[in-house]
Amino acid sequence: MTFDAFQLCLLFVAGILGGVLNSVAGGGSFITFPTLMFVGVPPIIANATNTFAACAGYISGTYAFRHEVLKDRTQLLKIVLLSFAGGITGAATLIHTSEQQFLYAIPWLLLVATLLFIFGDKANNHLKKQSNKTNGMSTVVTVFLALFLFGVGVFGGFFNAGLGVIGLSYLAVAGYSDINLMNGLKLLISTCVSLIAIALFLVNGLIDWTSGLAVLLGTLTGGYVAAHLSRQVPQIWVKRFVTFTSLAITGYFFYSTYF
Repeated sequence: MTFDAFQLCLLFVAGILGGVLNSVAGGGSFITFPTLMFVGVPPIIANATNTFAACAGYISGTYAFRHEVLKDRTQLLKIVLLSFAGGITGAATLIHTSEQQFLYAIPWLLLVATLLFIFGDKANNHLKKQSNKTNGMSTVVTVFLALFLFGVGVFGGFFNAGLGVIGLSYLAVAGYSDINLMNGLKLLISTCVSLIAIALFLVNGLIDWTSGLAVLLGTLTGGYVAAHLSRQVPQIWVKRFVTFTSLAITGYFFYSTYF
């Protein structure tokens, strides 16, 4: 695809906003994914391209939390393998989904991601309390957690928005309480899911490089800016902005798809 200067600038700005939001409160894909579609990128390619653009942030974030992540060495191999397995399953499902089917699924996927963003903290707190009541891991709980993590990967491989929130939900259920460790593992999960999905998207030619690089550069810029803004802007303001934006975008996609 070819893009004019205005469209590339728009993608870059969307990337900046997405990078800031991802660093401060999460939810950057609510900006970048619809913008890719707005400039004419087909839905499935927009989703794959958005996964590519977001992955750099996941990798750099995982590296930043590397010391915290390495504290949980005994679980790392399981987390990585299940994330890869889920990610490739979700990506393969996306590849075998028609544009029309994905177009009809977008509003529902955005709704799930929006609700997870809005109620994720409350759900995580509740799940933490429940997981703390469990003394020891029975076979049933172990299998459930493995399936949960695999499901996180499937969702993220199919649709990247909301991946971080779902990852945190898994970690809460698994009994994690150290927020720095949880953020590090969340980013590790997101990295593994996205990398394996991107590999599959590359083989199938589903990434639009021009728009993806514009968003990627914006995302990296936004992440850098957020490092300075995060201490000055109250997170509640950012979260309210993301909530309003995601509800508006979700409503728009429901209207344009079904009416």
